[in-house]
Amino acid sequence: MIEEGLWVVLFAGAMLGCLCMMFAVTLVPSFARRQQGGRRPEPAVTVLIPLHGDEPGLFENLAAFCDQDYSGDVQLLLGVADPQDSAIRVVTALQLAFPRRHIELRVTSHAGGSNPKVANLMGMSPHIKHEVIVVVDSDIRVSRDHLRRVVGALERSDGAVTCPYYGISTGSMWSQLARLSIDGHFLPSIMVGVRLKLARPCLGSTIALRRNSFAAIGGFAAVANSLADDHDLGQALRKRGETVSVLPMAVGHVCGEDSWRELWLHEVRWALTIRSIDPIGYAGWGITHAFPLALAALCLGGGFPALALAAATIACRTVLVVTVERGYGLPAHPYWLVPVRDLLSFAVFIAGFAGRVVTWKGRRFRVLPDSTPMLERESPLP
Repeated sequence: MIEEGLWVVLFAGAMLGCLCMMFAVTLVPSFARRQQGGRRPEPAVTVLIPLHGDEPGLFENLAAFCDQDYSGDVQLLLGVADPQDSAIRVVTALQLAFPRRHIELRVTSHAGGSNPKVANLMGMSPHIKHEVIVVVDSDIRVSRDHLRRVVGALERSDGAVTCPYYGISTGSMWSQLARLSIDGHFLPSIMVGVRLKLARPCLGSTIALRRNSFAAIGGFAAVANSLADDHDLGQALRKRGETVSVLPMAVGHVCGEDSWRELWLHEVRWALTIRSIDPIGYAGWGITHAFPLALAALCLGGGFPALALAAATIACRTVLVVTVERGYGLPAHPYWLVPVRDLLSFAVFIAGFAGRVVTWKGRRFRVLPDSTPMLERESPLP
């Protein structure tokens, strides 16, 4: 009797997951639209990108900011924490390739706080020259009109702006799986959460804000000990009455995972970070794992209805992935990986509940009860 009731609950959860995916399908066109506006004088902007290692596609990611269709002055401010960091060679090549661009590199061994990325940004922040600030992660790749669209949106807003991202594969199966997670799970979840007002994201893919807002929240020091530094930066802005608008656009995230271990550690860290931000919402995220729920219902005696539903969940996920591809003009995914990706995503979801240790930029951190990351030791990963 208990098993029968449980499979019914799982079946209903999988059905709800299918409905969520189909709802996300309807949202893709509005999130992927490209707004065209008249050109206006464009203010000078400082772009901050913290670096750690010569990660896949780094030169191309940085070069995209040197080739912007933007009339205002652009200060590209890059930072590393180690004077022997391999990213420095990439920056040197960038400066040689774009000698007329304003490209600065700052080396700061440690500027305080337990979050190494934020410590890097803190070391860079005294060198910000302009009133408009755009913070971007190093694994992000943008189009030529990125700054024009982002800064234009910031000028029309009363706070900061951010945007989600889609995946860019480097070719390995692990990178393909990471990309499929972003395009088939993360990006649609952002769309649904924003549209239903269930989520208020502030994403490291792009955060644009004004210098007076940045100063008012205390700069990067305000999030120096945060695991979810991007989210907490947005929260700090909201606490002073500013909005953080999610733009109807997306940038590329280069999925540089080249091994099973690297993929697993990265995704568990993301899951643990999301859980630390919103544990109740994270638990509710379980309904998005429709395929594993349908399989569990099948194993508990759901019979043909559960089997048919399992097939339907894969069809829904595939339709969603194809819709994202077409909406953003992306290359096709290897669709045979869809069921593998769904099962892996569910395993990551479960691990996110139990995890307390994350690997981050080659270091192992233990996440304390207050969500502060505490360095344990260096990791063998690059």
